[in-house]
Amino acid sequence: MPSLTLSRAGVATRTLTALVLVTTFAVGRPLAAQTPQAPAAPKPQAPKPAPAADAAKPTALPSPQTIIDRHVKAIGGRAAILGHKSSHATGTFSMPAQNITGALDIYGAKPDKSLVKINLGGIGDLVEGFDGTTGWTLEPMSGPRLKEGQELVEKKFDADFYSDLHEPGRYASIKTVEKTAFEGKPCFKVSLVRKEGGEDIEYYDVDTGLKAGATATRQTPMGPITATQVLSDYKKFGDLLVPTTMKQTQMGVEQLLKITTVEWDNVPDSTFDPPAQIKALIK
Repeated sequence: MPSLTLSRAGVATRTLTALVLVTTFAVGRPLAAQTPQAPAAPKPQAPKPAPAADAAKPTALPSPQTIIDRHVKAIGGRAAILGHKSSHATGTFSMPAQNITGALDIYGAKPDKSLVKINLGGIGDLVEGFDGTTGWTLEPMSGPRLKEGQELVEKKFDADFYSDLHEPGRYASIKTVEKTAFEGKPCFKVSLVRKEGGEDIEYYDVDTGLKAGATATRQTPMGPITATQVLSDYKKFGDLLVPTTMKQTQMGVEQLLKITTVEWDNVPDSTFDPPAQIKALIK
């Protein structure tokens, strides 16, 4: 299963131009033989239609920084985000079609530490962590595993505690792509090209400014997998709004995360220490 990541405020995220070509075909009339014909009287010219209102110049899209800044302000502001150093969210994880449910814990700490734990009852715990250097997973069926290569690079990127801010230097380029529909809502689509390669797509609600979802591809042991996340049901915990429902779809499988509590600044550093099974793999 690919990384289950939420942004810190989420406790975890081209203008389409229709070109119509109109081709006019001229159909020639055959000339009559032998007898010259008097030139036909010119036909009256039809008046040119007035320009349609739709032909007006399209409204310019907001810059990606404007869109991001609006989201940051909507969830509580830059100062509130930077005012926290750790977070702990609890809730539930489910895969409805497979009738799988479990308890969910998500921990994060600055600058880039994360831990996700899903307790699936009789199956056991699925755990994924990053302590700032080492990325790892621990699963009942496959056992302990270290993240390496591109997977480790992407894990460090996703673990950024202040990722909502999209600080300068985090991406090679950012661009507002278009205003489009995402999950039935008008959204601004923003392209974010990562420095290490790959492109993330984020959607921001036109009406509220809040992040509505994202599409991203991440490396896994099974190869690259693309997932689409839908964020909704924002609620306030302390001084920040948090999306309490995240629906993630990947490879045709839907995963649903529901957040019920969020606490700030009470996570000890030891929370992110790799367990003994992982430490045994570290050289």
